[in-house]
Amino acid sequence: MARQSAIERKTKETDIRLFLDLDGKDTAANSISTGCGFLDHMLTLMAAHGGFRFDVSCKGDIEVDYHHTTEDIGIALGEAFREALGSKKGIRRYAHIVLPMDEALTLCAVDISGRGYLNFDAKIYTEKIGDFDSELIKEFFEAFVRKSEVTLHFVQFAGENSHHIAESMFKAFGRTMAKACSIDPERAQELPSTKGVL
Repeated sequence: MARQSAIERKTKETDIRLFLDLDGKDTAANSISTGCGFLDHMLTLMAAHGGFRFDVSCKGDIEVDYHHTTEDIGIALGEAFREALGSKKGIRRYAHIVLPMDEALTLCAVDISGRGYLNFDAKIYTEKIGDFDSELIKEFFEAFVRKSEVTLHFVQFAGENSHHIAESMFKAFGRTMAKACSIDPERAQELPSTKGVL
């Protein structure tokens, strides 16, 4: 059964179309257009390192700033992951990575738990990366965990350059989500929870 999701989210602030295929490997076909160059770059890294087939387009009120665009894409992506995972039967559920990006070093750990929580133990040293407000990185992941019902931890061990820190986070996020969402062939018919529900 295809583990895919197509999300349409339209508000007075944003109009989003998003497609996610957890098992689609043709990442060269990915199409990412948010109206924000930096966010496009981060989402491209996330999808490429996660190995996800991923399309997203957003028309947002970027004449104000990138806040609504970033938050609402986080919401839509969270919805897409939750929907694409379906029953969650057979998934590995837990995953983590410590990922270097030049001088930056970031731990990302995830539990597809049914409980949305973000631990963001990271410091980005500049207020902006290009024209993107750095504080929106946390906003993106907070929106994601609320809708995906995933527990997500970031711990920054090292880093000075704000772009490198952000890049290490999005790459780590993609790879960690890919591992946690992957099917464990030895337990493909089991739900990874003693409660019988996630």
